[in-house]
Amino acid sequence: MGHQNTIFHQILANVPWGQFNRTVAAHRTDKGVRQLDTRTQLIVLLYGQLMQSKSLRRLVDSFASQQRRLYHIGSAKVARSTLSDANAHRSPEVFSALFTALLGMVSPEVAKKAGECVLLLDSTTVRLNRLSGEWARFSEGVHGAKAHIIYDPDADCPIHAVITPERVNDITAAKTMPITPNATYVFDLGYYDFGWWADLDAADCRIVTRFKTNTPLREIGERLVEPGGPILSDRTGLLPARQSGRRHNPMNKRVREIRVRTETGTVLRLLTNDLTSPACKIAGLYKRRWAIELFFRWVKQALKLHKFLGNSENAVRIQITVALIAFLLLRITHARAETTLGMGRFATLVQVNLMHRRTIHDLLGLPENRYRSRDNPQEVLPWAA
Repeated sequence: MGHQNTIFHQILANVPWGQFNRTVAAHRTDKGVRQLDTRTQLIVLLYGQLMQSKSLRRLVDSFASQQRRLYHIGSAKVARSTLSDANAHRSPEVFSALFTALLGMVSPEVAKKAGECVLLLDSTTVRLNRLSGEWARFSEGVHGAKAHIIYDPDADCPIHAVITPERVNDITAAKTMPITPNATYVFDLGYYDFGWWADLDAADCRIVTRFKTNTPLREIGERLVEPGGPILSDRTGLLPARQSGRRHNPMNKRVREIRVRTETGTVLRLLTNDLTSPACKIAGLYKRRWAIELFFRWVKQALKLHKFLGNSENAVRIQITVALIAFLLLRITHARAETTLGMGRFATLVQVNLMHRRTIHDLLGLPENRYRSRDNPQEVLPWAA
């Protein structure tokens, strides 16, 4: 019987190694390194995320136990102290660049061309212990970090991420993110900033969010709504001329207020700068926010993001970024297999078979020719279309 690579090897085959190596050279993260280069660090951390390792010692011991299979993935066993030092001091920008490169492989071009590019913006908090130090301190006895994510529900993947300490406000992180012209941005009250809304509006973006209860409208114009439906009212008006602190409000165009009753009986007061779309469509867009909540839940449960291998800010940033890379690699592998198996079940199968020498199609019980290789890096994956 001929040699068969491991499941882990086949997942790593989706990494654009040439581009990754060029990024490493540009950031000079391997300069003077003798024991643990950046490629090996990435492989070890991906192994830890996919195997749901709960500690650095357990990760290193588990990785070392696979010594006979490490050669074929271009790696070798590592020392715990060496890996800890690399996580604490090596630039996370190399891993962020890889995350961006993988996004380029799954870009939902079809949705963008159709003019229906919907982007969900939200953040999730991961708790850290007091050993994380002052950088992660939120309040007395509470430490944490935040992952601020722009998520494309049509492609079912994040398209931008910013990692900050928990005390950083959501809107502060949002202002550092690039704006996609003509996109629809859906977000909640954490991004309540008239100046940022004006920037989105200037880029011809559609905004869908919620009003704060103390935000009034001026020069109100009423629109007809269907009696007895979930849409309670639909009207247009102007936001307050000044913000808090008597600052001028740059969002001076007419906006729209839609009051909608949800299935649970809650009444939401939605805000949008879209004055033409049906009210039910605006309500449907806001309802799509649930997709990013499901994404956060999946990443935390399937990749055990609540367990961290280091306490420093650098180590936490690297691990969160590698967790997002692991998610994308799983999505790419799952999509190329063209299986109907759900992502949760697929991730479990990968975990228990990660270092087994078998093919993806055998793992999923598929015919030999069903798994699509990476021969064409420009191919549009079926789940992105």
